[in-house]
Amino acid sequence: MLDPGNRPDTVARGSLPVVDLAGSRALITGATGGIGIAIARRLHGAGATVLISGRKAEVLDGLAGALGERVEVLVADLADREQVAALPGRAGKVDVLVANAALPASGQIAAFEPDEIDRALDVNLRAPIMLARDLAPAMAERGYGHLVFVSSMSGKAASPGSALYSATKFGLRGFAQGLSEDLHSVGVGVSTVFPGFISDAGMFHDSGVKLPRYIATRTPDQVAKGVVKAIESGKLELDVAPFSLRAGTAVASLAPAALAAIQRRLGAHDISADIARGQADKR
Repeated sequence: MLDPGNRPDTVARGSLPVVDLAGSRALITGATGGIGIAIARRLHGAGATVLISGRKAEVLDGLAGALGERVEVLVADLADREQVAALPGRAGKVDVLVANAALPASGQIAAFEPDEIDRALDVNLRAPIMLARDLAPAMAERGYGHLVFVSSMSGKAASPGSALYSATKFGLRGFAQGLSEDLHSVGVGVSTVFPGFISDAGMFHDSGVKLPRYIATRTPDQVAKGVVKAIESGKLELDVAPFSLRAGTAVASLAPAALAAIQRRLGAHDISADIARGQADKR
């Protein structure tokens, strides 16, 4: 175990270590989607060198060109286990990991082929776990670093048609909580960010579904701000969602059956079916 007092670059706020983004190297997965792009822009604007990763080389190259200096492009498909295993070595020194990549995995479980289930588990849960496994030891040796896992409000409260997606996002939350305890004494912070419905870009936006007027959304940039806040404050968990969704997840933790009944009355089954249809081609 490292000496907690021998960390000149780590500032403690509360009970978790804090990373200064200026001069840090941040690996962002899923950087070809709207949320990933917004996160890359925010971290870059805070002074970090951003290592942007995703499957679409042309999108990554375009983002790198827009950001200018302090950008490295790492094309990788997180559904490919060999590419996941190779990514930390290709990235080199990493001070911050933002595990943002995910597949929507929406719909009734019987509608998924076995290979589609495997892809969702690999991208949404296994890849973040493996990247943390490979990157955290060097952070611990330096006594400096932060791991951010982008989950979802579906990782706190399940809804109709979210069985597989919620399984991956609940799992990510549990992994992050346990990992935080494992790394706390060696100067490495762990945070989970929980977005709700996101407008303008991302998986929900791409589905084309219109939500009822009483359900508010957030933007990719608000998620990116949440990621920066989690890193700079050392916050363990941070929601990026309106009060109604945050209240719903609080009810779910105490009375899941009651929340399920409320969701049924509000037409959640119809909304989830529409989302599943809109996302079926992204499995």
